[in-house]
Amino acid sequence: MRDVYKRQVLGWSYSQLMPRARYGIVFLGAILLVYIVNEFIDVVEEEDRLSAVLLTISAAVVITTAVYLFTNYSALYEGARGIATDSALALALAFTLVIIYLTWRSFGMTFLVVLLAGIGYGLFGQYIGGILGHGGITSERMLRLLVLEVEGFFGSLNRLVAAWIAPFLLYAGLLKAYGAFDMILRLAVRSAKYISSGVAQTAVVASAVIGSVNGSQTANAGMTGSFTIPMMKESGLKPETAGGIESVASTAGQVLPPVMGAAAFIMVSVIGGSVTYVDVMLAGLIPAAILMVSIFAGVHYIAAPQIENPTMDDYFEGTKTTGEFIYEGLKYSIPLVILLYVLGVLQYTVMTGALWTAVAMIITGITFPIARALYEGESLSATGREVLAHTRDGAREGAVVLAPVAIILAAINGVVDILLTTGVPTAVSLALMDLSGGVLLLAAVMSMIICILLGLGMPTSAAYTIVALLVAPALTGQFLLPDFAAHYFVFYAAILAGLTPPIATCAAVACGIAGASFWKTVWEALKISAPLYVLPFAFIYHPELVSGAFDATAISAGLLAMLGALTIIHGINYRFAFGRSVSAGARVVFFALGIIVMVYPDLLVQLGALAATAGLLVVQTIVGKPDPVGKLQALATGLNGGSKEPVEAERP
Repeated sequence: MRDVYKRQVLGWSYSQLMPRARYGIVFLGAILLVYIVNEFIDVVEEEDRLSAVLLTISAAVVITTAVYLFTNYSALYEGARGIATDSALALALAFTLVIIYLTWRSFGMTFLVVLLAGIGYGLFGQYIGGILGHGGITSERMLRLLVLEVEGFFGSLNRLVAAWIAPFLLYAGLLKAYGAFDMILRLAVRSAKYISSGVAQTAVVASAVIGSVNGSQTANAGMTGSFTIPMMKESGLKPETAGGIESVASTAGQVLPPVMGAAAFIMVSVIGGSVTYVDVMLAGLIPAAILMVSIFAGVHYIAAPQIENPTMDDYFEGTKTTGEFIYEGLKYSIPLVILLYVLGVLQYTVMTGALWTAVAMIITGITFPIARALYEGESLSATGREVLAHTRDGAREGAVVLAPVAIILAAINGVVDILLTTGVPTAVSLALMDLSGGVLLLAAVMSMIICILLGLGMPTSAAYTIVALLVAPALTGQFLLPDFAAHYFVFYAAILAGLTPPIATCAAVACGIAGASFWKTVWEALKISAPLYVLPFAFIYHPELVSGAFDATAISAGLLAMLGALTIIHGINYRFAFGRSVSAGARVVFFALGIIVMVYPDLLVQLGALAATAGLLVVQTIVGKPDPVGKLQALATGLNGGSKEPVEAERP
């Protein structure tokens, strides 16, 4: 079944012999069956008879619905809408219940509540007063909207997954099967040996790179964290520190170009117009650089004093030579170069780029090992069987990763279509304008809170989709922000849900692996990721950061934002040589100055705050130095609240 998925995805991407909407029916039906079969194998092993029965019924409903919609496509999608037989409505109801059940199986209660709330809001909106009230949607209209009109669960997001995201996740599955993730971890370990916080920086590099194609910060924390967290703990890091670092690194990976957790492709579709994938990717480069530099700094502050064993050679079985790294680097980088060439130079579509990237990965994944076997005189038949097995495993891995993403995006598509039908985006825009009094800062704060709430428990692509359709229009329509500024604001805000208590799903997974306290892990994560909560506001007041241009204005704004982020990190994490009360005051001052440098719209004020930061750093350095003559001890004593205890700076 999973091999059929590979042939189906690549075959349609190449031929496009049917309309995308009709192919979306085939795709969703097939990927739901992949998920059901995969789950069925597990429940049979666990002897869970009830789940086995429900999954069997679900498979029958999915097949029947897909066949019905495919064979009647012209009448349902292109013909007379608004008409449905009783049997068709019954089938639509059964399919809706299957989506609800599979959503619960794949993502638990968190998103099930969102899905049921969306359907309930559509059905009973007439009983809601105020600006969010509406005339209500009848049950028949609801079923036609969700299923029978080939919209809803089968709508634009499902087609986007089928055409764009599926080939990229196939590529990610092939990368993993061919051993790319192991190479990434080894390279991270090798490159991180040159600084005292190297073990922790390994987690940042590996989790961020892998997370950028994984598409879920929570899943990525579980996957890479199972390796990086024990490694950090063995080097001397406290469990809560290791868990916090991993959760922040997994979150950061979701915003790294070129994939951005698959949200980049959705952003192209949502913004529309003349915006291309390359535009979106370029717009994300400066913010990603700011974020990663600040995370590296935060991790160094926290991890360096704790690390006792910086040697990491024994974490892998065997070692690789520089030649082996070059060999593997070529094998994995050629498909990426092809992707950038097809999209950036040839200006082909994202789907075409994804197709040729996946095909190139299969070609290099097969031919490189065979060429190596020929060169070293190894058995060609054994090598051929091995690479074919890896290719098959890669297709399966891609299908397994894709299935939950397809399910939740199908469910979200249904909720979004309901909300669009009821006019909620307009209502939210008006509500934000009314509550904020037209003040952009208040509207932005409220928007961030809404984005965090809407992003709870969701994969990156799903979280961004919801906020892009509900919150971003308020920022562009009511406050006239540029598209990229508004969409990057809600995108960055939505992924904060994985780090924000009391839910903090990403931190919850990491603390489980680390065996640490949830709240201590969240605190460590927040100390590292604090600039991430400020950076989205910089997009609003300095839209050049996400303009995709690299002129003097954008670069200077980026440098100021980076310096502001480092100021915040320093204020939160540096161990000051002052008394407790003065140290707390210094942290507040550094934090406030960092926010001003990052966000304030006036350049002179930003530079003034930066100068004040430099002055404080000079004072901090003078007070923190050893004072053999004793001339500075009086100053330190005064700052220490009158205590005559000697004061020394503790630096990481």
